[in-house]
Amino acid sequence: MTPAGFTLGELAEALHARLDGDPARIVTGVAPLESAGPDQISFLTDRRHHDAARTSRAGAFLVPDDVADLPGPTLQCPAPQQALIDLLGLFHPPAAIPAGVDRTAVVAGDARIDSTAAVGPLCVVESRAVIGPGVRLHALVHVGPGVDIGEGSVVYPHVSLREGVRIGRRVTIHAGAVLGADGFGFAFDGSAHRKIPQVGGVLIEDDVEIGANTTIDRATFGQTIIRRGTKIDNLVQIGHNVEVGEHSLLVAQVGVSGSSRLGRGVVLAGQVGIADHVTIGDGVIAGAQAGIPSSVAAGEKVLGTPARPLLQAKRIMVAETRLPELLQRVRALEQRLARLTERLGDTGPARE
Repeated sequence: MTPAGFTLGELAEALHARLDGDPARIVTGVAPLESAGPDQISFLTDRRHHDAARTSRAGAFLVPDDVADLPGPTLQCPAPQQALIDLLGLFHPPAAIPAGVDRTAVVAGDARIDSTAAVGPLCVVESRAVIGPGVRLHALVHVGPGVDIGEGSVVYPHVSLREGVRIGRRVTIHAGAVLGADGFGFAFDGSAHRKIPQVGGVLIEDDVEIGANTTIDRATFGQTIIRRGTKIDNLVQIGHNVEVGEHSLLVAQVGVSGSSRLGRGVVLAGQVGIADHVTIGDGVIAGAQAGIPSSVAAGEKVLGTPARPLLQAKRIMVAETRLPELLQRVRALEQRLARLTERLGDTGPARE
């Protein structure tokens, strides 16, 4: 990297891309097609935006292998979206946080903090907690008793990890998330709702990302489990004893009720709600605002409330838009039937 940015030759080497243009040309940043200037590189990861790329002022373009008719040098690669991830990482590397414990942090005497970990200002690390190699705790994180955080994980401000929560390696937890709060369990004794003690834990496996202000409740018994590679958006609620399978995606404001099971590669779009004790099979895709009251077989695509197979739900939605018209037609038919019935009544029954 030069003091001003990267040359296209350097980028081509780093991204394993084929350069069509001047390798000595320097770009100073990455920007969208609409706003990029001559000193920036832009990207075409979806061919639907080809026309916008042709009118862009960008100084260079990251593109698929078969795109070449753009008004500037191109870096061509077979997987441009993956290359874009690497490109952004080159221009925007994570901020370095020096290892060590900030003087304002409160750390229990029997907590174990690896020498390569960083514990930020005003963090609290309670008894028997384990902070692994390369972990980064930003300011104001609370780590409860017996919490274990694996190597390379990053925890942003105001996260609360309650007692016994176990975090795998390379996990990212965004600001305000709460892991290990009590599951919502009560039993009515005739006069009051008695709280059922929540004595289980939470297990987050490797390479999981958890969005801001998301909550994952501890199990009544056993574990609430988020399997490896799963990505969870902001404002998601996961109830007690839920298990979410590997490499699933849960988008904003999803709610998963207690003791439900989500398979591998499940996708829940925004505001999907799942009832308790439901099983969602591998690869299920639920459209936005789907309400899922019962189990869904592997590979299904569902939509609507209650959730139905995708094509059926779309037909119902189309039919709903015609309801006012259909209602008018039904009323008109009723009126015609009433008049016909009245005329038949006036003439009396037919006689031989």
